[in-house]
Amino acid sequence: MIERILKKAENMQPLKDDEIIQLFKIDDRGDFNRLMDVARQLREENRGPIKLTSTIHVTNKCKITPKCKYCGFAAGTSPQGYYKEFSRKDEEILEAAKRIEKAGIPRVSCSGAHGYNGKHATRAAKIVKENTSLELLINVGSDLKRKNIQELAKYGTDTICCNLETINKKLFHYLKPGETLKQRIKVCELISEKGLELSSGLLIGIGETYKDRIKHLKFLKKFKSLGEVPIMGFNPYKDTPMEKHPPCPIDDQMKTIAITRILYPHLRITVPAPTIGPENVKFSLIAGADNIATVIPDDYPLHVKGVGSPHVGNLKKIVKIIESMGLKAEIKNLASPSPW
Repeated sequence: MIERILKKAENMQPLKDDEIIQLFKIDDRGDFNRLMDVARQLREENRGPIKLTSTIHVTNKCKITPKCKYCGFAAGTSPQGYYKEFSRKDEEILEAAKRIEKAGIPRVSCSGAHGYNGKHATRAAKIVKENTSLELLINVGSDLKRKNIQELAKYGTDTICCNLETINKKLFHYLKPGETLKQRIKVCELISEKGLELSSGLLIGIGETYKDRIKHLKFLKKFKSLGEVPIMGFNPYKDTPMEKHPPCPIDDQMKTIAITRILYPHLRITVPAPTIGPENVKFSLIAGADNIATVIPDDYPLHVKGVGSPHVGNLKKIVKIIESMGLKAEIKNLASPSPW
């Protein structure tokens, strides 16, 4: 049964929902390894070097009330996260971007809390795009309007991220009582209508079912400009309402990454180093991911915490992991092979 399904996946034939469920339910180690092999093969056939994405967190002063139940990013939510309020000045954003570019990381995500009508996003985009050659992803969730998206396009923003996290409406409302799923879907639609690359992904291990994940992954197909699917495994932050909720197991994250690769062989599949754990990045690559996010160079000038987990990925260590697996990391401005 499993081998028949994986043969279809290898040949990029569409899978039925009940077949995808069977892949999620794999518990035999041989079948699990075979699933990983198929996902890796699809990545190798359809994608290039492993992308690296760094980060600049613009502000953690979130105006959503009540706060998302799992959040450790917003000010005052968790002592493990950014507990104290901050808003980065223009010169701080610029310095961080230049350090990222100098380190050879090709891409940066500029993210920020909700409640600024997108102005913090357009400010960051202008600074990064006018002063560096970095590829730019903007991630401020649903805090964007059509006007902001047009401005982001004007500055040359490459990708805009608006994660739906789950499309189970009841679960979304429980986890994010200060937002609506409808708002997030609308922003994804606006991004897609503008023709900018959309990044939108799943937060897994938060109480959703396998059917929820399948429905979510297939729902994303409605966005014509979808170019990136982040897969984020839940990790609890201390002192949040979900601090006792168990973290998403690594095997479950790997299966979800692999299944996403089967469903989207040509798209970028992103795993933030914090959510899988920097020490576990190799497992995301085994499963078919091709973009590691929240990668920080040694001389990064700002205090930085991960979103989803406080631990970020160090550039040298991440590149060493990638190269130890016989893969190539996309590094810019290096005349010779990586010394790491």
